[in-house]
Amino acid sequence: MVACPLTFFYAHGARAGRMILLLDRTVLREEDMRRIFVPLGQVSDGSISVTGDDVKHIRDVLRMKPGDSVTATCGRGVDYHCEIDRIGAEEISLRIVDETPDASELPVRISLYQALPKGDKLELIVQKAVELGVYELIPVRTARCVVKLDEAKAAKKQIRLQKIAEEAAKQSGRGIVPEIVPVMDLSSAIKRSESCDHIYIPYELCEDYALADKLRKGVSEGARSIAVFIGPEGGFESSEVDAVIQAGGEEISLGHRILRTETAAIAVLSHLMMTIEGCTDGSIS
Repeated sequence: MVACPLTFFYAHGARAGRMILLLDRTVLREEDMRRIFVPLGQVSDGSISVTGDDVKHIRDVLRMKPGDSVTATCGRGVDYHCEIDRIGAEEISLRIVDETPDASELPVRISLYQALPKGDKLELIVQKAVELGVYELIPVRTARCVVKLDEAKAAKKQIRLQKIAEEAAKQSGRGIVPEIVPVMDLSSAIKRSESCDHIYIPYELCEDYALADKLRKGVSEGARSIAVFIGPEGGFESSEVDAVIQAGGEEISLGHRILRTETAAIAVLSHLMMTIEGCTDGSIS
């Protein structure tokens, strides 16, 4: 069932706030939408120290004040619901009011192996993949990739993409910031993916259109990790598809139409997210 939001406004001290109640009885507080990520070492004794770019964002962009609420997470499966205690020039001190288990992460870790696309498409793919619950994204060089990145450009690109992942994680209420792994060649990517329980590769020549059944079967069997390979604009060469299949992969079809590489990634991840969360109410145990 798709959760339809109902918005309620409430008073909190002298400040108005709002709470979103979903039809599946999930409650999202306003502070859940003001989410920051902090290193574990900055959480101690009922307080959290916020430094770096988040200080400026909280103080100058959101214009928050002492007493305002914010949710902090350190990627360990716990949400810290906090109130701002003190705002300084380079540090903000938060007081932990409550701790709750993070409910935003999928019980299955999805690794997206994305062939390098042209232009800034990879930035869009990273943003949407994070919103859709991907655990990590690995850019891959394949035979038909047009983009050629030297080591310096690849490192700079990775930093940029990781920043995009962090912003998307904040916006979408993720409990972790998915990692953007350094660019690797296809053979290295295939070897790395072999540790996953299931490997899927969309291929335009695949004539088996039972995508939903395949994904549901894989998830219901207790998969804890899934790898997805997405090709570049020109698609995969047949030998590349064969290499993935030989490593235990399974080819899938996304329908009778040819999708752009960025569309293919979003389509697969959307289907996976809904399948995983739909299996036994989000639990695959």
